[in-house]
Amino acid sequence: MRDLITEHRLNILLALILLGGPLIAHFADEPFLVTLATRATILALAGVGLNIALGLGGLVSFGHAAFFGLGGYAVGILASHHQNYEPLMTAPFLINGSNQMLVLWLVAIVVSGLAALFIGALSLRTSGVYFIMITLAFAQMIYYFAISWPAYGGEDGLSIYVRNTFPGINTLRPLDFFLLSYAVLMLVLIAQWRLTGARFGIALQAVRQNEGRVAALGLSPYRIKLAAFVISGMITGLAGALYADLNRFVSPTMMSWHLSGEIMVFIILGGVARLFGPVVGACLFVLFEHVFGSFTTHWQFFLGAALLAVVLFAKGGFIGLVAGRARHD
Repeated sequence: MRDLITEHRLNILLALILLGGPLIAHFADEPFLVTLATRATILALAGVGLNIALGLGGLVSFGHAAFFGLGGYAVGILASHHQNYEPLMTAPFLINGSNQMLVLWLVAIVVSGLAALFIGALSLRTSGVYFIMITLAFAQMIYYFAISWPAYGGEDGLSIYVRNTFPGINTLRPLDFFLLSYAVLMLVLIAQWRLTGARFGIALQAVRQNEGRVAALGLSPYRIKLAAFVISGMITGLAGALYADLNRFVSPTMMSWHLSGEIMVFIILGGVARLFGPVVGACLFVLFEHVFGSFTTHWQFFLGAALLAVVLFAKGGFIGLVAGRARHD
């Protein structure tokens, strides 16, 4: 109980640090640091999505970059049609582009969710290394499709010339866009916290531990895992939508298997199944990239050393190291 209370307080502290850092950078007239914090926040959101599948459900997916990229392309395609005053389609009915973030987020979530439903329905019929390889294979198929899609830039990607709009917020200001991304992250974290304690979350964790016993209770482990996989993909797709607006650019690299691995690194660094684990991991990743990348192109060496240290000496990640090990560690 003491560890859980400590972790709860640590989560609040981490949320305040993530909020306070960019505010200080803004008043110090350092917009670049605000943008770095925004990038870490969005990557953390992608990690939260995978953490539901990996941390709660034990589903080691190497294909989540596909959902991240699909969310980004949903934004990029609709925004480009809006900017060029071209309808997305005219038959059998008219669909126009849009620059409204709420609309774009909804489309990104739906597209990513449908993709996760299709991929998960097939992949979850396997387990272990076969599940890992099938999710990776699907992600690579989508990646190569994006490369060979010249209508939307192909390998060169697609530019979003003006950042999309959100009611009442000037998204062109770095601090405003950070606060918007931060608010989305906090809402998703609250939703995950509620989900973990709900009956579905408890059933999902039970499936991770022993599928046979869950099936003996009359529940379907397959359906539970599929629902978790779809929710996970939708959240990761939302992160991709925000990332596209941050960079005002989408490209097939958003779907690369390298990104799938990086998202998994966020979770391992911060702590698997820990609520704020992906937040800590994403912040550490961006910090390593910025600090060590400023004097060497091989900054991943230091990231790898940190990851190795966590795997060998801190199984619960940074959160577990500070707050103590949870029962599932």
